[in-house]
Amino acid sequence: MYKPIHLFIILFAFLLTACAKSPLGRNQLKIYSNSQLSGMGEQAFDSMKTEQKVSTKQVSNQFVQCVADAITKHVPKSVFSGEWELVVFDEPQINAFALPGGKIGVYAGLLEVTENQDQLAAVIGHEVGHVIADHGNERMSSNTLIGIGMEATNVLLQTKQVASSNMIMAGLGLGLQVGFQLPFGRTHETEADLIGLELMAKAGFRPEQSMKLWENMDKASGDNRQPEFMSTHPSPTTRIETLNNNMPKALQIYKAATDRPSC
Repeated sequence: MYKPIHLFIILFAFLLTACAKSPLGRNQLKIYSNSQLSGMGEQAFDSMKTEQKVSTKQVSNQFVQCVADAITKHVPKSVFSGEWELVVFDEPQINAFALPGGKIGVYAGLLEVTENQDQLAAVIGHEVGHVIADHGNERMSSNTLIGIGMEATNVLLQTKQVASSNMIMAGLGLGLQVGFQLPFGRTHETEADLIGLELMAKAGFRPEQSMKLWENMDKASGDNRQPEFMSTHPSPTTRIETLNNNMPKALQIYKAATDRPSC
């Protein structure tokens, strides 16, 4: 087991060497390399293709591929310079994802909620936005550092034979979750919404449909939603408000776009 001083030295070294900025100018802490993240993304995607049913519906696959191609064409080459791989999973869940290494997954259930190509572009743009902002690296890095800090605290409490150390550690874990990790996740979601909004506008999709998408998602979720402060995601109302506030810029980008996809 690490001694507390060793753990704090490791933590301090990470803080010194891993500073970066998100595309929206927010300070980030990233301790993993792009090659590490890409390798993890490729492995995870290959596993999913063997463990979940892949759709063979030609119309659905062509539609989603058309939208994804239009979006990924505007992803900076510094993020990924190869050919993006898309898979439609024949599963009812309303979800999609993108992974480092140029991987995109869309679940068939999402196509029941998105009413047109523009709304699907909002989802794919959002998921690709996570990759552009390197949110996966940031989440893994923060979890690593939190783990080191928690271990150091636990060692210190045990060394000092502090009474109720288990209760202190449990309270610390809950405080970190509600006070740091959940708001951290909501920040990522908001960034991905805004990056995705710009991506879909550049690609020639109607940006105002992103707000309609979240109205549909709100209806689809029903009454099963957690309060926002207990969730990793902003509420649909918050997302719509944020998108609306940034719509003038997105509409300018859309009007200047040379492409108008017809998927």
